[in-house]
Amino acid sequence: MQAEKVSDTPLEFIVEYLAKAMKIARDHPGVPEDLRSNLQKALNIASGLDSYLEMTSSPESQPLAELYRKTIEHDWKKAFEEGKTSFRLPKECITGHVEGQVLKMLVRVSGARRVLEIGMFTGYGALSMAEGLPEDGRLVACEMEPYLKEFAQPVFDSSPHGRKITVKTGPAMRSLKGDECRDEVFHGVQGKSVLDRLRLDGRVAYVTGAGQGIGRAFAHALGEAGAKVAVVDLDDRKAERVAQELALKGIQSTAVTADISKPQSVQGMVDAIVAKWGTIHIGCNNAGINMNSASEDTSLDEWDQTFGVNLRGTFICCQAAGRIMLNQGYGKIINTASMAGLIVPHPQKQLAYNASKAGVVKLTQTLGTEWIDRGVRVNCISPGIVDTPLIHSEELGPLVQRWLSDIPAGRLAQVTDLQAAVVYLASDASDYMTGHNLVIEGGQSLW
Repeated sequence: MQAEKVSDTPLEFIVEYLAKAMKIARDHPGVPEDLRSNLQKALNIASGLDSYLEMTSSPESQPLAELYRKTIEHDWKKAFEEGKTSFRLPKECITGHVEGQVLKMLVRVSGARRVLEIGMFTGYGALSMAEGLPEDGRLVACEMEPYLKEFAQPVFDSSPHGRKITVKTGPAMRSLKGDECRDEVFHGVQGKSVLDRLRLDGRVAYVTGAGQGIGRAFAHALGEAGAKVAVVDLDDRKAERVAQELALKGIQSTAVTADISKPQSVQGMVDAIVAKWGTIHIGCNNAGINMNSASEDTSLDEWDQTFGVNLRGTFICCQAAGRIMLNQGYGKIINTASMAGLIVPHPQKQLAYNASKAGVVKLTQTLGTEWIDRGVRVNCISPGIVDTPLIHSEELGPLVQRWLSDIPAGRLAQVTDLQAAVVYLASDASDYMTGHNLVIEGGQSLW
């Protein structure tokens, strides 16, 4: 339900007073018709200006809408009477939608990286400006009332831009003393240590192909770092089993069934995640298939199936999740490529797989450069040969020995060797990295 609108600008007060005057004029038959007519014309002109601005301004984000609703519905008189605030704080002090978008626009067009706000109230203006800042931007809001910091912080935490905001309570001069001289190496970026910057608390992630293998390991890693995780797989039983594993560890999770080669299925996946958690911050596109055959025997059906999942499916997922991320100005996409996109692993023959994974690398590089200035980073991970139960079959025994002879590390990769990488690429610590292919193969591609 939309929050009640309150007058807080001169124009809004003019509209309010004109509306009251018009009501009085209507209720008194003795008022001349010319007066009623002119009042109505004035009201029509005045009331149309704000609505026009509202319609032509960019829509406010969900966290901003929630902050506005929360502010308008709060009993500020009671808060003062209970001693929670030092001053009587009228809800009319809140920055509105149009004002917020103007502040956001000013931050963007000026190229600001640092913003100082003196007097925050409930933070609508602060969050609006934070949405206009680059990912490494910072806004310091000085506020006398500690209660207002407590009031705004949960909404800040729900926004991908809230982390840019630091609220200092107390007299502004005391709060700001020495602030601009802070050494981020010593004090940490935005006051966070390196390990804190790797945390994913409050983020929403999905992992495709998460029912087993690498995807399952990624789902656990992102969840352990604090993210809510949608476990996506073609097999609903596998997805549900991994979601239950995460739940046992206290990780918020949900199972989603999707065929990533089909656009409607991918859109349904995105819609289901957004319906449950409001947005998507991290997209981990991991699902893939491999069918070995000699190149001269590779059928078009095998080629199309492999590309349909590995490259086309990854693109569909990037595009569907990317639209959400671009709209909110923040997102991290991590695609699973392969060492096979760099070298030709041997002696197995897998033309379609190698070519599709090389395509994933180029897809990642292209999106990484195209979307970074809109807040979305796109990177990929290229694992080497990963140890799975299938590899230990009697049939593949001789092949494993051949692979091991090509790996300087002397062993196959474990899925756990890849977990820290996906957390890093999903976190704030990797904000300066985009279009990168992170190769984790024990040195095999070097020989």
